[in-house]
Amino acid sequence: MQGKTIVVTGGAGALGSVVAETAAKRGAAVALIDHARTAPEGLAERLGPGALIVGGVDLTSAPAAEAAMASVAAKFGRIDALINIAGGFHWQTVADGAIDGWERMYAINLKTALNASKAALPYLIESGAGRIVNVGAQSALHAASGFGPYAASKSAVHRLTESLADELKLKGVTSMRCCPRPSTRPRTGATCRMRTFPAGFSPPTSPRSSCSSLRTRRRRSPAR
Repeated sequence: MQGKTIVVTGGAGALGSVVAETAAKRGAAVALIDHARTAPEGLAERLGPGALIVGGVDLTSAPAAEAAMASVAAKFGRIDALINIAGGFHWQTVADGAIDGWERMYAINLKTALNASKAALPYLIESGAGRIVNVGAQSALHAASGFGPYAASKSAVHRLTESLADELKLKGVTSMRCCPRPSTRPRTGATCRMRTFPAGFSPPTSPRSSCSSLRTRRRRSPAR
């Protein structure tokens, strides 16, 4: 990661801060973007003096996302990777919940990832080997009662990831998703199983697809 600039949205949260710290320890220049105006106590010190923390950013707003990415590029001169962790969870059943809950989940899970990705694209393409990592969810593959709004919004994040992979495959940008799952590890609270869609390949569309590590393969032409 030496010489690379990595942007982490939701970087002030539990998962985001661990990801940012790990990237910084491996030599990356790290920028955190978060809706919170201030970072957790001690985070800035752990990241080191070269890190950038951009607080008070509403990523559901496209102009705000663009301004945040511009500030990162102004400081570091480049953006090589975007890790979209910003999001949230809301439990409600269809029978008893309000439609507002669905709209809220789509805003904070899908729209934040969409706006951040779109704003970062010019810099990622310029990098020549840009990376987008979107945090998905296992429940997007199979939702339980009360998980409808969350699972639907995370399923949309999965489809966004696949669409970006196909759109950017000839531009040197790789799009992938990470599905956190519960963990007993201290501090992290989650582990990730990665599914990657390399540049130059199209994502598979099999209904058996999961979030586990799989190499994408070229689609075969249907038998005639």
